[in-house]
Amino acid sequence: MSPPSLAEVDAELTAPGSRFEMEEVDVRGVPTRVWKNAPPTLVDVLRLSRRHGESTFTVYEDDRLSFEQHYRVAAHLAHVLQDRFGVGKGDRVAIVMRNYPEWSLSFWAAVAAGAVVVPLNAWWTGEELQYGLADSGTKVAFVDAERAERVGPHLAELPDLDAIIVVRPEDHVPGEAAALPLVAASPRVATFPWDEVVGVVPEDVEVPGVAIDTDDDATIFYTSGTTGHPKGALGTHRNISTNVVNLSYVLARAVARSGSSSPPRNLSQNAFLLSVPLFHATGCHSILVPNTLAGGKLVMMRRWDAGRALELIERERITHFGGVPSMVIQVLDHPDLAVRDTSSVRSVNYGGAPAPPELVNRIRDQFNSSPASNGYGLTETSALATMNSGADYAAKPDSVGAPPPVVSVKVVDEAGVEQPPGQVGELWIKGPNVVKGYWNKPEATDESFTDGWLHSGDVARVDEEGFVFIVDRAKDMIIRGGENVYCVEVESVIHLHPAVSAVALIGIPHPVLGEEVGAVVHLRPGASATESEIQDVVRAHLAAFKVPAKVWFYEPDLPRNPAGKVLKRELRAELLG
Repeated sequence: MSPPSLAEVDAELTAPGSRFEMEEVDVRGVPTRVWKNAPPTLVDVLRLSRRHGESTFTVYEDDRLSFEQHYRVAAHLAHVLQDRFGVGKGDRVAIVMRNYPEWSLSFWAAVAAGAVVVPLNAWWTGEELQYGLADSGTKVAFVDAERAERVGPHLAELPDLDAIIVVRPEDHVPGEAAALPLVAASPRVATFPWDEVVGVVPEDVEVPGVAIDTDDDATIFYTSGTTGHPKGALGTHRNISTNVVNLSYVLARAVARSGSSSPPRNLSQNAFLLSVPLFHATGCHSILVPNTLAGGKLVMMRRWDAGRALELIERERITHFGGVPSMVIQVLDHPDLAVRDTSSVRSVNYGGAPAPPELVNRIRDQFNSSPASNGYGLTETSALATMNSGADYAAKPDSVGAPPPVVSVKVVDEAGVEQPPGQVGELWIKGPNVVKGYWNKPEATDESFTDGWLHSGDVARVDEEGFVFIVDRAKDMIIRGGENVYCVEVESVIHLHPAVSAVALIGIPHPVLGEEVGAVVHLRPGASATESEIQDVVRAHLAAFKVPAKVWFYEPDLPRNPAGKVLKRELRAELLG
């Protein structure tokens, strides 16, 4: 008996009266399918988190915080933001730090105070942080020691910033940052240590009673910014609560597509290894918020290290880990893999970058058939837009999956005309997870959004069943002699070589052809390959014009942004000048 179709599963799971029932509402003048039973606001998510009581919520090194402790500190801190710092509904509160438990506490406190949370990229320079703080009009910022040092010299350029709250000034690696005082003296911007601000937390504290609507502003996440300054994607409470249900839905759909009636019952607490930054939508919307609601344990790492990840998987009985595909590959390639107990792992999830099609088989073999999943999403889609997992991923490992039923996708040509299944064009996305637009950038908003549809900028095709295949980034395409070379296609083929750990295609200027194809290859530990071998792999699978004219073997890890995407501009500058 063949498994039920995607349409059949969607119809059954979203039937009236079901957990995933849908309804149509007006969102900013656009009729939109939404989840009828989604949490109305993030404050509702925080309140519901208290049900998990003394179960462990966050782990960082030897620090542990229960759900009850987390709720009380966040609720108390929300009152402090209101009463001491004058934070009101709609004010911007920034978080500028690496993954600490205080990141979560700051996020939920700002949400409960009615503020718009502005998570800024902890890898940014002081100048870039100054831009984000100024552009967002941040009133109060939570920062760690290293970020405080970077921001300090720019305080005079931050007219809206009233206060900086410094987290863990003692948590340094020698040479990374100095001890307090961290921020340059300023007659206007006050600096406070975290412990002093939090003080004594009352036992009976509750979140403030701020009136918040589901379509009120909640977050400003800055996009990577391929050109010029980054743009702040303005997300609402509906956007983020939609993503929580989307994640739950795609799991239920994968189970139903496999022929089961319900997910296997987990008797132990889910434990997530948080290997991606909370200052990106994946870390915040797809890991922090869902686990706050569902009661999962979040185990935080100071920085990504595959060996340390294996240690924590064993120590904390991690059930879910992932990140970008390269992180998973590093774990699978690590020499400690054979001596660490990874039997607790139930799923491996990744996205944000191309994944070698054979990766799903390696995961299945190593983790006792634990299901893998590969998703696709953007800051502007509040994380998940499509997901491929379970039997579907095994059947279509080169697809990023289908969208949940409240999300619509279509492929359009340059005129915005929808294309039939199988045709390549730009992917557009619509749904209650799509953000309002870009903060204070109406022209950029008009360019990227049409009647509720987000122009993703990604080149894709959608098959007859509704599965999305990302072909390439529209602005990252190599044009060789008038022929389009879609980088993802070639990179996936190069991954077929057993020695290849990571690869990135870059365009090489050519006086006649315009560009030729160049491949930057990072090899697995102890492995070797030659330029001709890489070229032969591509030549065996793809047209001649797609074969790299030059292959660089790049010894360090390929440079990536915090979302895991390869910084091809840096590679071009380094290798081509």
